Amino acid sequence: MSKDWIVLLQQKNQLEKVIETNKTTEQFGLVLSEQDAKLILEERKDTLQKQKRVEFGEGIVPKIIYEFCDSNYIDQNNYADTIIRLQEIFYLYKNEMQDEITDDELLHLMKEQFELICFGDLDYLEGTCLANFAQAIRAGYDGYKNSDGYGEYSKFDEVERWDYELYLETLKELWG
Repeated sequence: MSKDWIVLLQQKNQLEKVIETNKTTEQFGLVLSEQDAKLILEERKDTLQKQKRVEFGEGIVPKIIYEFCDSNYIDQNNYADTIIRLQEIFYLYKNEMQDEITDDELLHLMKEQFELICFGDLDYLEGTCLANFAQAIRAGYDGYKNSDGYGEYSKFDEVERWDYELYLETLKELWG
């Protein structure tokens, strides 16, 4: 009986922490209902089991919410679903990177790629950006430790990117 009581208290505290993020996220037009928060936490539990991970304390969900709440690619319509998917990706890559990278480093890396490389495409984030980076970490790369996860992906990006400044200059020449 006491185990059940402890679990219920932990779940209540986690729910309160997730709902509390609304105080920050509402300025970006993002608010989780209690039902959304419960769904996110239920999916968290399923993902932890699937990835064979254990988590103590409030968990990673509030950190994900705070990291991504100002994203250009998240709005109220896709907010809860995006948080669910981001936590799935997070736990998958904590395993893939063999826990070599801290939570904050991984979150910074995920957010930067989500915004600047993936343009909100979660499949590209999971299947390309983080897969490439995880491969580098498994091969022994540790340069991310000096940058807290910022500005790292370009060292492993296999896709040649277009030059934004050159693009603007060409547009001006064509239309200007």
